[in-house]
Amino acid sequence: MVNRTAQISQRQAAIIAGLGLLIMTIFYVIADVFVFQNLIVPGDATTTANNILDSEMLFRIGICCILIVLICDIVVAWALYIFLIKVNKSLSLLIAWLRLMYAAMLGIAMLNFVVVLILLTGADYTAVFKTEQLHAQVLLFLNAFYDVWALGLIVFGFHLLALGYLAIQSNYIPKFLGILLMAAGLGYLVDYFSKILFPNFNLAISMVVGWGEFLFMFWLLTRGGKIPSEYSEIETKE
Repeated sequence: MVNRTAQISQRQAAIIAGLGLLIMTIFYVIADVFVFQNLIVPGDATTTANNILDSEMLFRIGICCILIVLICDIVVAWALYIFLIKVNKSLSLLIAWLRLMYAAMLGIAMLNFVVVLILLTGADYTAVFKTEQLHAQVLLFLNAFYDVWALGLIVFGFHLLALGYLAIQSNYIPKFLGILLMAAGLGYLVDYFSKILFPNFNLAISMVVGWGEFLFMFWLLTRGGKIPSEYSEIETKE
């Protein structure tokens, strides 16, 4: 028996995924470029702590932006699952879970920013720790955010690899996008495995080949809503 229920189509899922990717890109740029890069001075605990104290609201805005990115990742994982379900349901589910796992790791990493605020604004902590000790802990937790996030980006690399493979297998996504997504995934894996295994050896391959998801986002927004009609409706069987 086929039960037709009010569900979103694959065309609608494509637009939702594209919008989610666009929104998270905007808020990530705000958080990273306009907030954290201006406040965090690598290796300089005192200057970093003073910058955050002087611009506490800006730092809080950055945290909120990262939270929005995290929520968008969850929405994108759901939308991509629907968009790709007819290609391969099992692999589509795996892709969604990998992105959700990455989002969870980003959320865990973000807790380090909350701890930084607690340390700098809590009177109990400023009374117990010496200034130098307090600032050193602040830098420790800030570095922990990026280290935990690096682990998450390895998971994200596997997500892009699987997403690219499924895009190639589909009949409605340009194969060159699938190839670019897989290249971006490999770039993330090489960069962040290297970061963990060889901390002093920094690669930036993903900066060169990491445009796959951006182009995929653009395609979802401009062409994803125009996929052939035979792919645009989903039925559930009970």
